[in-house]
Amino acid sequence: MYKVFVNEKKLLVSKHPEHLEKELRYESFTTLEIALDILENTSVKELNVFGENIEEIWKEFENLFRIIEAAGGLVSNPKGELLFIKRLGKWDLPKGKMEKGESREESAVREIEEETGLKDVELVQFINTTYHIYIERNGEKILKCTHWFEMNFDGEDTSKPQIEEGITEVAWKNTAQIEDEVFPSTFQNIKLIVKDFWNLKLK
Repeated sequence: MYKVFVNEKKLLVSKHPEHLEKELRYESFTTLEIALDILENTSVKELNVFGENIEEIWKEFENLFRIIEAAGGLVSNPKGELLFIKRLGKWDLPKGKMEKGESREESAVREIEEETGLKDVELVQFINTTYHIYIERNGEKILKCTHWFEMNFDGEDTSKPQIEEGITEVAWKNTAQIEDEVFPSTFQNIKLIVKDFWNLKLK
């Protein structure tokens, strides 16, 4: 199953119907174009495209876009707080585009260090990949795939925002603060990955 966010609306690609607001059985490449058109141009907030061969459907979907890969981290401190950044008035997690020749892990650690000023974060494990779509100024459609990792930090807190990247704040947030402050002012894929992380910790 793949979850993609289109203008903060959810597109679910799955094998079986997931009983969302709107469902489309995959017939051909055109089904995907119709699905995107509905999410971009109507009031529908969630849509499910389903079909038996999910990997084939996903490859067809990827062909509609230029793909950009990014990596980031959910960094915990000994108090169990998570590290967030504030950019353009919204709470976000530190992440960024992968550079040529970098592994996902190397990219995630580098982005944490650059965007938050923290050094020596410990990479624990891969959590999941989130997907969202946006359109460049030239009209090109981008599918951004962000690979997320669990990380720990137990050193001297040298955190400071990377102002030149538009980051205005770096802050540790506990669970209650995430629910009350972060979730009302963040993106759907950030909520999704935080909840994936919480579920992972409950196992």
